Amino acid sequence: MPPKPPLQGLVKGLKLTLRTAMETMFPDGPLKPPSPAKGAATVQYPREKESPAPRARGVIALHEENCTACMLCARECPDWCIYIEGHKTLAPPRRPGGKPRSVNDLDRFDIDYSLCMYCGICVEVCPFEALFWTPEYEYSEVRIADLLHDKERLGEWFETVPDFESYEAGAQMKQKKVPRKESSE
Repeated sequence: MPPKPPLQGLVKGLKLTLRTAMETMFPDGPLKPPSPAKGAATVQYPREKESPAPRARGVIALHEENCTACMLCARECPDWCIYIEGHKTLAPPRRPGGKPRSVNDLDRFDIDYSLCMYCGICVEVCPFEALFWTPEYEYSEVRIADLLHDKERLGEWFETVPDFESYEAGAQMKQKKVPRKESSE
């Protein structure tokens, strides 16, 4: 048996890879773009934008009026990317003749998205519903320091929070898609 020429297996593998790549990129023949009936495999992002699901985890929005500066979100954050500062003020009594009550006022609420891993613990742990997920995902910056969003910018994201009905509809769709196994008892 004559010896195999060197690199024969490598050339054969590269040829197969090139053929498969060309068939995938040009299914209608050489150097012809795919027909619209077959459709593209991906969305051509800068030109076309896909709308995310209602329950998508994008940027976190702040509803400043609900925040009491309790700092639960900052303490529970595994990345320590939430920075909160506040001060106590005296609010008028709720009833006439009542005692003035002490209230926390929010001075600073920042989230550093260069550190955030989007786990959602801060949204889940907030007892006053001040933090929400938004489906917005386009907030890249040229400088990494600009990924520190202050309370004004986080408040701007609040306008994009989906309403409760569409959020729950997304949960119902998920339950319909994934059938649950019934226990056989």
